[in-house]
Amino acid sequence: MTIPGKSDAVAIEALRNKGYKATPQRIAICRIALHSREHPTAQSIYNEVKKVHPTVSLATVYKTLQMLRDLDLIHELNFPQGQARFDPYIKPHVNLICQQCGKIEDLDDPTAKEISERVSANTKFKPNGQRIDVYGICQKCNKVNTL
Repeated sequence: MTIPGKSDAVAIEALRNKGYKATPQRIAICRIALHSREHPTAQSIYNEVKKVHPTVSLATVYKTLQMLRDLDLIHELNFPQGQARFDPYIKPHVNLICQQCGKIEDLDDPTAKEISERVSANTKFKPNGQRIDVYGICQKCNKVNTL
């Protein structure tokens, strides 16, 4: 599933505006990172890019993901145990995280946006991001457990 409004052109322009070169490897990394709703890890992005660009390094993947994060095109989701995951859906939403299989699913809920708006309206604090994670067992894993 693609993320609306995040084309290759947007990523290329954002990179170039900050003085970064838009190499074919970086464009491929951006394409995967910005169009995946799977919340990929750097390693999984590297594995995909390597199929097309066998000389790409894992360091290039990490550096490009850091650039995308610094450009506010993705969010880095760090968890106490496990690798960081990357989320191109940067609007306020809820991450549903399965504690069994590790799947992360985005849930659009107006409450997520309302929290930021309330914080801003009731305080002198201006939010520039938020993260709401809900942990549990996904529907697929729950079905397996009930068999």
